[in-house]
Amino acid sequence: MHTTAFFLNMPLAALSAVVWLALAFAIGRLLHRHAIVDVFWGLGFLFIYAECLLVSDAWSHSDASPWWSSQPHVLLARMLTLIIVAVWSIRLSGHLALRQRKGGEDLRYVMILRRAKGKNQTWYAIRWIYLLQAGLLWFVSLTLQWIAFMPSANLLVLLVGAVVAVKGLSIEALSDWQLRRFLRDSASQAQTMNRGLWHYSRHPNYFGDALFWWGAFLIAAASGWGLLMVLSPFAMTKLLTSVSGKPLLEAKLKKTRQGYLDYVASTSDFFPWPPKQLPVSNIEPTP
Repeated sequence: MHTTAFFLNMPLAALSAVVWLALAFAIGRLLHRHAIVDVFWGLGFLFIYAECLLVSDAWSHSDASPWWSSQPHVLLARMLTLIIVAVWSIRLSGHLALRQRKGGEDLRYVMILRRAKGKNQTWYAIRWIYLLQAGLLWFVSLTLQWIAFMPSANLLVLLVGAVVAVKGLSIEALSDWQLRRFLRDSASQAQTMNRGLWHYSRHPNYFGDALFWWGAFLIAAASGWGLLMVLSPFAMTKLLTSVSGKPLLEAKLKKTRQGYLDYVASTSDFFPWPPKQLPVSNIEPTP
């Protein structure tokens, strides 16, 4: 029943993603800020995983025993995932909510709406901001969906996955904290952040985020079909490194941060690594 239930629940998980992003749209309309969708993004995974756990529990009552009393390793995998995802999602959404507290609309969403070119901007936003993110939310959460329904789990693999996920969460949280502390200093407003974890990677928070999802994948891979969910962490990594994460942010920072070009030349773009030593001639003079 477990594998079949996973596939039967996929439309329900998709509906959960749409409902969650519809709520984000409603609040965004009230606040006149589409950037609120970023706050809903992290918590959306917890929402979908909770839906999957509830459905998995309800449908398992027709089995010889419900999932919470069947295989101890499966229960451990589900509970560890629930705790880790809850901490990750609440921290990320809280961090983004605090960052948006005094700001206006995010430039990314301003640029998206400019593409409407005379079309109804509300429907354009629904399609290219909210429905698009609902689809991504559902697809990336496939690892979590499988964990809620998986029939068995290899203890060693799920523990390794949990350790990797916690490591990724820690890197993401620490790098966000370091950046927030750096930006609080008025003297740093036009400077390039190259301290702490940012000394070894231009995007340690994105690296930690990607690592978190590869850890979640390993937990899912502790059971058979979970290996097929590999496209979910791959999609998240691709988003962070090539689509909406690193490219858009770096395009902005190159125009607003002193010394950023040298930082790009010397520092790893994603994976943490000791920085390169630049020739003296390449170093920009400090004004």
